[in-house]
Amino acid sequence: MITLNDYLYSGDTVLKILQKYTRDLRKEAKLTHNEIDLMHVNFLIQITELLEHNDFLTAQSQKIREFYKYMAHEYPFLAFTFKGRIKSLIRAEEKFNGYIVEYIYDYYTKHGTYPSVPELKNKLSCFRDFIAYRIVLCMPKCHLKPGEDQEMVSIRYLYEIANVLPGFLEERGFTVESAYGVKKSTSPLLNEDVKPYYRDYICGTNREGYQSLHITVYDNSSRSFMEVQLRTKKMDDNAEIGSANHLGYEKKQQDERARRDAIPEGECVYFDEAYERGMRLLQLELADLDVNMFSAVDNSLINDGCGLFRGRLILPYEHLSRFQNDVID
Repeated sequence: MITLNDYLYSGDTVLKILQKYTRDLRKEAKLTHNEIDLMHVNFLIQITELLEHNDFLTAQSQKIREFYKYMAHEYPFLAFTFKGRIKSLIRAEEKFNGYIVEYIYDYYTKHGTYPSVPELKNKLSCFRDFIAYRIVLCMPKCHLKPGEDQEMVSIRYLYEIANVLPGFLEERGFTVESAYGVKKSTSPLLNEDVKPYYRDYICGTNREGYQSLHITVYDNSSRSFMEVQLRTKKMDDNAEIGSANHLGYEKKQQDERARRDAIPEGECVYFDEAYERGMRLLQLELADLDVNMFSAVDNSLINDGCGLFRGRLILPYEHLSRFQNDVID
């Protein structure tokens, strides 16, 4: 079985790694007639094309910057950041295999059998977040009125901004995509006409405590999808450095092993291979990798200049409340 891990110790660039992995995976998939691996190949080609032909990001980020300027004008009292990134190769590979494992596990648990190949392929056609932008905001404590809760006020402004965002992007050449009822918002703060576009992870909690608003749009000029996430600072801290962060390896491994125990080994090759690829990625010691322009001391101290692990930052903006330093305690 071909895995990404096999290519991370050669000193190659990320593009070279992608090219070799794609070539060898395609060759093996054709020999074994593995339709899911062929879809995996197409997934890798999409990432490669983004990295090779990313001039459009300049124009795209300039359009996103227009919303930053709008917020700075309309909400000068808020502190907020805008960031953008291309999903890193390791995270993309984790997600692709994780979708396979999760879908087959859920299907088997519910039906006692395995999904058909067309059903599985349909599930794997939903990647829309290779490019993602994030808006993180907070109401500074110095601007709160007596008795106001900082997080509740921040959430109120978050939904207010979410109500404006779809129309703003539509006017600038983006097409806002339906969320198809996934995580449909029940918040009275979100307007009914925009609710179909958002996946609302704030209303209702999951066991990791992850909270965010997600919306997917299609960039008609570059012919690519992108995702925009909206969070308060508290939500972002929890997602990045708190209980919901992506680096919770032990918990991930426990969840994956529970799924492995539930699926008889050898009955579903797609589950077996995706599970193995995913577990190998979770067990990577980043300090041992040899990838050009990437180095790590350990799994938390990383210089990811190539975008291998955390992703290439394409839009760093920060707006601090312009009146914040004028308030005298």
